[in-house]
Amino acid sequence: MSIFFLALTTMGKSIGAGLATIGVVGAGAGIGVLFSGLLIALSRNPLLENKLFQLTLLGFALCEAMGLLAIMMAFLILFS
Repeated sequence: MSIFFLALTTMGKSIGAGLATIGVVGAGAGIGVLFSGLLIALSRNPLLENKLFQLTLLGFALCEAMGLLAIMMAFLILFS
């Protein structure tokens, strides 16, 4: 009974950690949308380059933070 419980727990942790990493896909898509929006905005109004780039970096940092939180949750599930 103990070996079955250990195998079931390990399997559950592996599946949960794999599902928790789905947030990284969203972060990658968000970063792609951000920088494509920057390129479109710069092609329309190049005079606002500094302000647009600052806002893009802020968005990039927030998207990257969400991806890192997803990875952190996966590690917490896997190794706790």
